[in-house]
Amino acid sequence: MRKYSVTAIARHRLAHARSAPSGRSAETVYGGHEHRLRQTLIALTPGTRFGDVSIHGEATMYIVCGRVRLTCADSHVDAAAGDLVTITAAPRPRVEALVEPVLVLTVAKLR
Repeated sequence: MRKYSVTAIARHRLAHARSAPSGRSAETVYGGHEHRLRQTLIALTPGTRFGDVSIHGEATMYIVCGRVRLTCADSHVDAAAGDLVTITAAPRPRVEALVEPVLVLTVAKLR
């Protein structure tokens, strides 16, 4: 068992995103290639986008703070702090930062 401070990691990632040319910063908190479950904390500056996230399995996005717009094909959803959004594997989702968000992307890969 291991405990993580999402608040502390979020603060660190936001500071890094603000100084990064890409306007984003990410850290895999749990998981990796050898695990089925992966949780990645992602911080973005306003207006920053990342897209065509490759998801091979089930996924959720929990918004820790800020606001994002998640787009899949022709539909979108705006999500704010405290929201949990389920993500389908296809079509590939795109994320746009509306108000300096930090989110936790959780992916459970198929075997």
